[in-house]
Amino acid sequence: MNNTVKLDHEKELFGHPVGLYVLFFTEMWERFSYYGMRALFVLFLVSETTSKNPGFGWTNKEALAMYGTYTMLVYVSSIPGGWIADKLLGQKKTVMLGGALLCIGHAVLAFNSVASFYVGCLFIILGVGCLKPNISSMVGGLYKPKDERRDLGFYIFYMGINIGGFLAPILCGYIGENINWHYGFGLAAIGMFLGQAVYIWGQKYLTHVGNLISRKNEVDKAILDKPLTSIEKDRIKVLLISFLLIILFWAAFEQAGGLMNLYAEQKTDRNFFGMFEIPASVFQSVNSFFIITLATAVGGFWLKWRKKGKESSSLFKIAVGMIIMALGFGFMSAASIEYANNGSSAMYWIILAYLLHTIGELCASPVSLSFITKLAPLKYASIIMGLYWAATGFGNKIAGIIGEASQNLGEFEVFTGIAVVWTIIGILVIALLKPLKRLTHGAEDGEVKIVS
Repeated sequence: MNNTVKLDHEKELFGHPVGLYVLFFTEMWERFSYYGMRALFVLFLVSETTSKNPGFGWTNKEALAMYGTYTMLVYVSSIPGGWIADKLLGQKKTVMLGGALLCIGHAVLAFNSVASFYVGCLFIILGVGCLKPNISSMVGGLYKPKDERRDLGFYIFYMGINIGGFLAPILCGYIGENINWHYGFGLAAIGMFLGQAVYIWGQKYLTHVGNLISRKNEVDKAILDKPLTSIEKDRIKVLLISFLLIILFWAAFEQAGGLMNLYAEQKTDRNFFGMFEIPASVFQSVNSFFIITLATAVGGFWLKWRKKGKESSSLFKIAVGMIIMALGFGFMSAASIEYANNGSSAMYWIILAYLLHTIGELCASPVSLSFITKLAPLKYASIIMGLYWAATGFGNKIAGIIGEASQNLGEFEVFTGIAVVWTIIGILVIALLKPLKRLTHGAEDGEVKIVS
């Protein structure tokens, strides 16, 4: 009989380290705060200063430009956040710092002034930069190399993101649009404080992960001083190429918070069977709802696909995800045609678009996070994860530029252009998979993918 007592950081729940659930709830509340603010962002900026619930009274074009710049900076700040973790504090302490900055930022947004809006945004940019790349890397650090549970762990973690992303636009959006914008921002702040409390409480389950790799430790010093091998250099090349795909993916996908958000408010018939009008911000929850309900099915599909001996590498999934997401814009093209003919378009077009966007995201995004933890050299883990989130940020900025262009070109042209061009790009990537896969040097071989 084995009487060995497991340490806190070795304990498991439902077959995974307890630390995964600490990070799950931390990220869930952090994303609640972020997506609650994101759902209100452009709607608040374009709200008339003379209305009962006044905003800044900006034009659509000005709001979309600000949205693109702000969301870009939120994710690009992951590069210095990754550097701080790798060189100064370690991932665990940098996440703690990021959470504190986010609590300040979201709380400041609850105040009603131009100055507090910009100061709050600045603190959120800094906070996300410290938290986002490092909490994702910590999830990977919970599992040993070649642990078949790793991909599933990232899907569970991704569910936390989207539970927060589902609840926030409904609650913060309703309060912000119907009562007061700044009450909505304030509710987002409460979510962030809860996330920080969970993270502080759960430190005993994270003692072995996210610590600073220091030259004071002889084992760590050997890791830091060891030059990269040719295999590691090849894997970094593949990661950099995959980041280009990530930029393109989010450049299209992030129309959700900008152009599609404004489209829902200004050009969509949101009347629910004559009973009430659905707030535009609530549609920001549709994506997260589909993720929560479809994640297991998508993961199960890829498992069966692999068992049949077919291609299911991470790069293949990212490319397929891009194609499926792009096709969702075909529904937005149809919505634009209906609006041109009738002066409004039905809600189901946006819902159908989000359905395909979600399936595409489930193919691409959680897989990308796991892919990085497999290929990135340990001593550069946080910086490379920071580059991934920076790529997401650049995609957000391009999304804002595309949204601005729609104000001149027309929404039908933009939606159709994305559907066609992004589908072609995805097909080209699939055609180039073999040489790219060789550069990974078997990093994904022998794995059991997501189980239902």
